[in-house]
Amino acid sequence: MPRLPLPVGISDFTKIRENEYYYVDKTGLISDLLLEEPNEVTLITRPRRFGKTLGMSMLASFFDIRKDSSTLFQGLEICQNRELCQRWMNQYPTIFFSLKDIDGLSFEKAYDQLCVQISNLYKEYSFLLESPEIDADDKKIFEKLKAGEAEQAQVSRALSTLMRVLHEYYGKPVILLLDEYDVPAAKASSHGYYAQMMEILRILMSTALKDNPVLKFAVISGCLKIAKESIFTGTNNVISDSIADSRLNEYFGFTQREVEQILVDAGQTSLIEKIRIWYDGYQFGDVDVYCPWDVMNYLWDVQRNPNTAPVSYWKNTSDNAIIRSFIDYAGGSITKKLETLLSGGAIVQKIDENLTYDYLHASEENLWSVLYLTGYLTRVRKTEENVPEGMAALKIPNAEIREIFETTVKSWFDDSAKTWNRSELFRAVWDGNCEQMTQEMNRMLRKTISYHDYREDFYHAFLTGIFTGAGYHVELNREHGEGRSDVVVYDEPDGCVAIFEAKYVKKLEEMEKGCEKALEQIDKRMYTREYEEEYDKIQCYGICFFKKRCLIKKKN
Repeated sequence: MPRLPLPVGISDFTKIRENEYYYVDKTGLISDLLLEEPNEVTLITRPRRFGKTLGMSMLASFFDIRKDSSTLFQGLEICQNRELCQRWMNQYPTIFFSLKDIDGLSFEKAYDQLCVQISNLYKEYSFLLESPEIDADDKKIFEKLKAGEAEQAQVSRALSTLMRVLHEYYGKPVILLLDEYDVPAAKASSHGYYAQMMEILRILMSTALKDNPVLKFAVISGCLKIAKESIFTGTNNVISDSIADSRLNEYFGFTQREVEQILVDAGQTSLIEKIRIWYDGYQFGDVDVYCPWDVMNYLWDVQRNPNTAPVSYWKNTSDNAIIRSFIDYAGGSITKKLETLLSGGAIVQKIDENLTYDYLHASEENLWSVLYLTGYLTRVRKTEENVPEGMAALKIPNAEIREIFETTVKSWFDDSAKTWNRSELFRAVWDGNCEQMTQEMNRMLRKTISYHDYREDFYHAFLTGIFTGAGYHVELNREHGEGRSDVVVYDEPDGCVAIFEAKYVKKLEEMEKGCEKALEQIDKRMYTREYEEEYDKIQCYGICFFKKRCLIKKKN
């Protein structure tokens, strides 16, 4: 069986082509961008790991005047358009700059990373310093930026400065390719220096893009479409292409036809249904696509171990900080909708593509917008419901993302639950106040996530989590007397123990009987006998659950 040289983790187009890695031809992106005359600024937003950086690297190889890329593109779709290639291939000075590594716990650390990135960019163009065409003052600024010694004002104008110098040298306008433009804003929002970082980014963008006479055109890629007033201040020439559009979507992600061809080439056609269930389901505009990162990683593993089962490759490569931050804001509405999604259903929500990181938590709607735009949810292609204009029916796209919700997102809720104030509940437990206990537990139940049929193990885990999260010693299904009690909670310092026997019923009106049955079991099986000599206070509770309701009664 053939083993394809899959470019897992490689997003450099030149490296892929020169080393003969397997390449899914996406060069049609070039001709689509250049239809008639290209837009002055095109902003492409897609979830992470859908091929944005590889696409940008491919554009850089095609346009950059410093290169001879004819052999790299030989045999690819774009070469069928000879006239376009003659006019555009390696004909313009091109800057390819990525902001994906601009990160830090403080503004100073992130700013240092930005300076290093700019320094490395300028070193690529050191030859410009030897040219008599370049203004002497520009050379001085160039030297400082290259050495990482420039002032902040010069750093914030680094792209426009380099564009001007390239124009002076080549006598041609400059193409700017800016990758992962929103990463610094996302990191800054997470770490508390958003305003400082945005001050730099606004100037960096506006001086490069707005009324810049040396700009031929620009292509910008990122995950979220940050509102113009936040980062593209005064820049009115930005044309957006997002996952809600249809124009460029087939160039980011794998189409059904492409996946089928990959599997034919790899001799793995038997995997088509398994891959579809796990990694398909993303609806970008009118195009249904697979996550390319997952498909390639899974095939890479299968080629080395044919028995490899699909796993979630995507979750460990995406920055989930934004999603995690919403959990602490979650109310009953969010919890209920997450349960609907995890049960395989869809929710209808308004989607706002123009977000600002500093106001992400301003409304619940923003959560669903972020989940949609970052690939955790996708649009339902067809729905029996009449979806109002401006709204979208959203669902979990595939088995991989479902697993992320079932594990990662649910664990975040469990972690958040540990911080809830449970002092009133614990006081009620040791005081024997069943009414207060019922009230507090019902409040907590409404904030938990349960997406399967409500089963006994869910309620046991719920009870156990409440007490273990607060540091109590808890035993589950331990043998006592003549049977096994469900949950036992110990307060050793105060000599107290609480025994819970839990029942769950399928009808609301059966809850009272469920409590009585639980108390009868505690009595009949003598669960308290072994504690009578060692503990000063023994509280016995029959607790009955129905969905997200509970009723608690105490043994007198």
